[in-house]
Amino acid sequence: MDPQEIGPLLEAERDLLTAQLGSITAVPRDPMAAVGFGKRVGDGTNEAVERITNVAAARNLGAKLKDVERALAKLAEGTYGLCDNCGAAILAERLEAVPWAVYCVDCRRSR
Repeated sequence: MDPQEIGPLLEAERDLLTAQLGSITAVPRDPMAAVGFGKRVGDGTNEAVERITNVAAARNLGAKLKDVERALAKLAEGTYGLCDNCGAAILAERLEAVPWAVYCVDCRRSR
């Protein structure tokens, strides 16, 4: 993929991730409403599961956003396509599948 095509693709992905992360981590209008667990046991369980799910989703989105931002920086530096760990070229197939990849397959596996 041509670097001129990658930049806009990465920027669009960054914007999408930022919006998704903002929506998941937004503070509810009434902070006290988020604390109440309702009168039934199931109400509290549902609320707790939703919070745990949102925290996990936010972590995953944050990690992906970090990689996208790093890929954009590498594009600007002229090092896009090189592994951040070992410096080897990242396979074109990997970059095609995951344009924000900053590690080669071997280095990603070892992390």
